Amino acid sequence: MAFESLQAQLAMLINQINTQPEDVHELYERIAQMLGELKATGQPLPADLVEFEKRMEAEFPKAAPKKA
Repeated sequence: MAFESLQAQLAMLINQINTQPEDVHELYERIAQMLGELKATGQPLPADLVEFEKRMEAEFPKAAPKKA
């Protein structure tokens, strides 16, 4: 999947966290997967996504992607 497409999908998932907080754990798991896909493209992640990933890891350690 193209980097820009992954970023757009991530933005939609992050927005869902605000609109559907009851599904936040499931959304975090999907976001963790997408962050892994973004990293696999080899392009640097935007700073806001890096910060979001850190917060996500702190709140849901099992949902966070494994560090390489």
